[in-house]
Amino acid sequence: MSIMDYPKARELMVEQQIRPWDVLDPRVLEVLGSLPREEFVPAAHRTLAYADLPLPLGHGEFMMKPVVAGRTLQALALEPSDDVLEIGTGSGFLTACLARLARAVVTLEQHADLADGARARLAALDLGNVHVEQADAFTWQTQRRFNAICVTGAVDVIPSQFLQWLQPHGRMFVIRGRAPAMEAVLVRSASGTADVNERRIESLFETDLPYLAGAAPVPAFEL
Repeated sequence: MSIMDYPKARELMVEQQIRPWDVLDPRVLEVLGSLPREEFVPAAHRTLAYADLPLPLGHGEFMMKPVVAGRTLQALALEPSDDVLEIGTGSGFLTACLARLARAVVTLEQHADLADGARARLAALDLGNVHVEQADAFTWQTQRRFNAICVTGAVDVIPSQFLQWLQPHGRMFVIRGRAPAMEAVLVRSASGTADVNERRIESLFETDLPYLAGAAPVPAFEL
């Protein structure tokens, strides 16, 4: 069996998947074209690292498809001075992208094995501006406020506590709604309030993603 040419696969991913999906930000394309995505994929699926597929990580979590990762990063429009909160570390791949684009990243992962694996991969890439914290986002507390928040699992309704962690004029990427017609949105903060009705919400694209733990719709009670 021939050895897979990962650099070539990475180049094709950018040119044949990500660019055609209107991801044209040069900083985002450079990051996606240089980070070794295969290092973040479970060994059993490594040959699919650059395929147009979500890849299972365990615990019901998945790596985003490359095109969704690209659109996410482009929507956040990160500056090198930004502080970022990521909710849902998963493999750590999107974390690594955020770390390359921003000043500092705090990322929350509730599963210890996924958090440990992500820490090791990020350390191997010498990304010293990331703090991986094992925590449930719905019970986590902090006084820190962030320029940008990236939520990597879907939510039925945007949680108000997530909005409280945004700085004034910050922005949050999140996928909301119910399958199969979930909507990726960018929430822009105008002030320091947590009221989603006081935020500007920009619809980005439709997609379908597993729910963040604790953010799925409450089942309707039927007699």
